[in-house]
Amino acid sequence: MNRKKTIALAALSIASSSWTLTTQARTAQPLRIGAIVDMGGVYSAHGGPGGIKAVQMAIDDFGGQVLGRKIELLSADYQSRVDVTSARAREWYDQDGVNMIIESTDSASALALQKLGVEKKKLTIFAGSASSTLTNENCSPYGIHYVYDTYALAKGTGAAVTKMGGDSWYFITADYAFGHSLERDTSKVVQDNGGKILGSVRAPLNTTDFSSYLLRAQSSGAKVVGLANAGRDTQTSVRQANEFGVTQAGQQLATLLVFLNDVKGMGLEAAQGLLFTTGFYWDRNDETRAFSKKFYEKQKAMPSMVQAGMYSATMQYLNAVKAVGNDDALAVAEQMKKTPINDFYTQNGKIRADGRMVYDMYLAEVKKPAESKSDWDLLKIRSTIPAAQAWRPLSESTCPLVQKS
Repeated sequence: MNRKKTIALAALSIASSSWTLTTQARTAQPLRIGAIVDMGGVYSAHGGPGGIKAVQMAIDDFGGQVLGRKIELLSADYQSRVDVTSARAREWYDQDGVNMIIESTDSASALALQKLGVEKKKLTIFAGSASSTLTNENCSPYGIHYVYDTYALAKGTGAAVTKMGGDSWYFITADYAFGHSLERDTSKVVQDNGGKILGSVRAPLNTTDFSSYLLRAQSSGAKVVGLANAGRDTQTSVRQANEFGVTQAGQQLATLLVFLNDVKGMGLEAAQGLLFTTGFYWDRNDETRAFSKKFYEKQKAMPSMVQAGMYSATMQYLNAVKAVGNDDALAVAEQMKKTPINDFYTQNGKIRADGRMVYDMYLAEVKKPAESKSDWDLLKIRSTIPAAQAWRPLSESTCPLVQKS
């Protein structure tokens, strides 16, 4: 063998070894998940620290590793600020090697995460935000909207209340993307069912005094006061509506987004009779009770639908990574879309081309104090809303990922 050939083979061997070592090092890096939530603000009870614990529970139950890589969880408080959300997500992607972000934030922050996911080619799972635009005009091949959205909330509660005689509405709306989307989607459902919208007023996030907004709602003469808000804002507005005698005077409250934790916070005396749409209730069947018991041991509270959804979504993501054999965001997203979801959270769930996870939802009613048998015995399921009725049909979608005939 001549000298030139020997040198060339040696160089090739070194290059090959270097590529192998680099590949092995990259493969051996931990698979990192970032959970960004509201840790102490208006939405902290239904996502927050409990959401982070739910994600960690899923990682632990999965075995703590995938494809020979340790699974690590990073978490952060988004502080109800879009700029904080964006900055932390960029840091996670650029410096910490985060592979997927799962959120429980407001919709404005979620939309920022959607855009950043496209830019960085990273998968984002939306668990706590609600705006239906995430799988409509702002859809992305890297985004999966897992738990609920404003369209499903409107279809469930808006249609039920209108059909029960609540055919004129006035909205008190959270003044940001989520509230606007929820008011818009509910208004359409009410009008489609023969109802009328008599007006609306917008309240800042984390409002402590709803008196002026409630007075406007009372003077409107509407049969229904639609609360297009969430978290502590919903709790505060329901309590103050009772103090103002809104329901005693004949108007009905329609709480368009309520979590189990909200009902617990308001108490049955104030919340009794409220109708709302949910995707999960801890006491629905043996599987939901088994998961919720494990969650309660860690959180000392029963899980909200967001916290239960964060566990389910994390488990679906990790199973998809294992099935694909790598962490490529598009490949993992496609695997998640073609794999039916059958677990404690839902049966026969499906992630569509637009990124929307569709499954049966439930119309729930808050129990009267006399009906409750224990601390967390708070709800009764009035009816099941089939997936085909609950979610925006693809025929109405403006998502460019949706193929239409």
